[in-house]
Amino acid sequence: MADAIRETMVQYPSGQVMTVRAFVAAPQTKEKRPAVIVVQEWWGLTDHIKDIAKRYAAEGYVAIAPDLYSRLGNALTTDPTEAGKLMNTLKQEDGLNDLSATVTYLQSVPEVNAARIGVTGFCMGGSYALMLPCVNPAIKAAAPFYGQVPNPDTPLQKLACPILYIYGEDDGWITKADVQRLAAALKKYNKQGEIKTYPGAPHAFFRDVDKSVYRPEAAKDAWARAKAFFKQHLG
Repeated sequence: MADAIRETMVQYPSGQVMTVRAFVAAPQTKEKRPAVIVVQEWWGLTDHIKDIAKRYAAEGYVAIAPDLYSRLGNALTTDPTEAGKLMNTLKQEDGLNDLSATVTYLQSVPEVNAARIGVTGFCMGGSYALMLPCVNPAIKAAAPFYGQVPNPDTPLQKLACPILYIYGEDDGWITKADVQRLAAALKKYNKQGEIKTYPGAPHAFFRDVDKSVYRPEAAKDAWARAKAFFKQHLG
């Protein structure tokens, strides 16, 4: 893209008392653009997640990465034990409310095409990226990376958009049985979705800042597929 990228931190309300902080990366243009919500891993709103938002902005999207730990004092950690505590402290209902508040914020931004909002996310964020279109019909495309599949699968009855679910076969958190349940639920509820599995790829294989899990070939292919998916469904 020829457009320069504008980066900013924004704040907006969620419910009566909450304020959500978020990182926004967007092309410097007045034209209306589709938007992609990028949902964090359990570490918090890291530079890695901001970088992914910037990549989407370079593709012409208004990209927003909300800090889902806004409720927890904007926590940020590199310690897995602490990250696990933070993730488990955040109630899913609260996280989904804050993501829906993010949708509402995007709908108020003049350069956002409010009819073309998508979501992606990684690990914890992948779980939210799969759930958000089950509770918010404004989401028109979802690309969850190795997120938890709801069990029971009843929320997927209300899945409002096509999904691209990306998974590493050697994932130690999400099991193959989970992914098979997702495939079965998509079929059962007649929902449009594709599951892409990468042999030999572990959990968090897209995380290029951690060489112990990063798998360049799988990550490159997953990025190309996610871009094509959003282009198809968001335009």
